[in-house]
Amino acid sequence: MKNELTSLESLWFIVSQHGRELIFALIVLIVGLYIAKWLTRLLRIGLGKITRNHQLISNVCYTFYTLLMFFVIAWAAEEVGFEVRIVFRILMLVSLIAIGAMVLFRPYLPSLPFKVNNTVKIGDILGKVEVTTFLNTRIKTFDGKTVFIPNRQVFNDVVINYQYTETRRIKVDVRIRYDQDILHAKRVMESVMIADSRVEHTPRPVVYTLALEDSWVKLGARCWVDNQKYWILRCDLTEKIKYGFDGEGIRFAFPQMDMHHYPSTSTETDVIINDKP
Repeated sequence: MKNELTSLESLWFIVSQHGRELIFALIVLIVGLYIAKWLTRLLRIGLGKITRNHQLISNVCYTFYTLLMFFVIAWAAEEVGFEVRIVFRILMLVSLIAIGAMVLFRPYLPSLPFKVNNTVKIGDILGKVEVTTFLNTRIKTFDGKTVFIPNRQVFNDVVINYQYTETRRIKVDVRIRYDQDILHAKRVMESVMIADSRVEHTPRPVVYTLALEDSWVKLGARCWVDNQKYWILRCDLTEKIKYGFDGEGIRFAFPQMDMHHYPSTSTETDVIINDKP
């Protein structure tokens, strides 16, 4: 009980002697951090108008925000009574140790297999990378959810980076009836891809006969496109192939069952079922 009273008396003495400085230092810290975030946001917007390198923007903004934090902490510490030179020396020492450790151990540290603004799939989560920090990765899914994934989980899980390469191959598979002209259908699909200026000319677009299945012939169109245009162009090509087939009278296949009824001389009835397109 005596120790608790002594602690309370010491705390009251500090507050009574330095209360004004402590309150002002707290205000400086809160307002300073708010202004630092606001200035960093303005810097991010300005850099976004100059460059599309999101990783560079993230690194510059992070460094800028860290420097502002050092300045705010030093200012708040000065208001409490610490000497600015001592505070700056401590902050500089900590910064130099951190930078030196990063330089020495960076080659031995694992790196994330994606950059900011890449479309990735981590486990069952598909979305676009918004921010990466030392502890976690923030992903915005395509249905509007924000997901924070610990980096340790990223390193231990399967990661698909859909934008790691500059180009990507589009696959559009269709099924036509057996009584249709396969070569004509392939020419229509090829012409649709060649006519679209977004499709890369090298490698050349090509159409394969993939399989002769029970109820249809399976054809596959393949072409290479810029990674940023992949999804929209895939949807457009699928639609254009549909309209191209309609214009040329090429009929798609769909599961169909024909039932043939044959009268029998016996009391029973024979039913033969054939599956065909």
